[in-house]
Amino acid sequence: MSVNKEIKKVTTHTLLRMKASGENISMITAYDFSFARLFDAAGIDVVLVGDSASNVMAGHETTVPITLEQMIYHAQCVVRGISRALVAVDMPFGSYQSNSDIALASAIRIMKESGAHTIKLEGGEEVVDSIRRIVSAGIPVMGHLGLTPQSIYKFGTYAVRAKEELEAEKLKRDAQLLQEAGCYAIVLEKIPASLAKEVSESLSIPTIGIGAGPHCNGQVLVMHDMLGINNEFKPRFLRQYLNLQEQVTGALKQYIGDIKSGSFPSESESY
Repeated sequence: MSVNKEIKKVTTHTLLRMKASGENISMITAYDFSFARLFDAAGIDVVLVGDSASNVMAGHETTVPITLEQMIYHAQCVVRGISRALVAVDMPFGSYQSNSDIALASAIRIMKESGAHTIKLEGGEEVVDSIRRIVSAGIPVMGHLGLTPQSIYKFGTYAVRAKEELEAEKLKRDAQLLQEAGCYAIVLEKIPASLAKEVSESLSIPTIGIGAGPHCNGQVLVMHDMLGINNEFKPRFLRQYLNLQEQVTGALKQYIGDIKSGSFPSESESY
């Protein structure tokens, strides 16, 4: 019997058990109450309140502009729709990079004001001190290595990371450091599948991949990409399960036409 059938609430300990038992972890982003409730009812393991809200909700080009207050707001909305899943919240750019005191204060705000279960932050050796401080305060931390979108202006591209030996070796060291610092899981984004396999097998904590191949202990996608709300973004790693952009556009055109023709509302739709 799967872990999912045996538990009522997904916790960080659940994810560790899932890795140990060989059950893959399912994870998706959400930013509001309605979609969070749908995802939770469907049986998703982890809901990530991603800083991708900066792109898909606010229309920014990168994840950099979103603020801590905005992330807390989205997290509050998501938490209200969740009964079972683990809710993780991205710490936005500027809320943890400068020093561990600011990182801890930001993490505490997210947890206290949103009711979420855990935070996620990007980076390796550079943020280990912050991770230790946050974990020591009793807040679970999910790491994030590989392509780190908050550093887009440093890298200058969203291309696959760690293809070269030097960067791959650093990523492997960073993964070990994050585990030692107390992370309970690590997201691996847009790295070679062979490297993701090696890292996943070297760790006792689960890895969750996005564009990192099939050998991670789980997978995550941005809901707008997976549901086809945004059809302009079609990287190789994306499997689109719906085309909501097309379906919603068709429904709206029919709605507009019904209003223009006077067929909506009908007598049966009137009081």
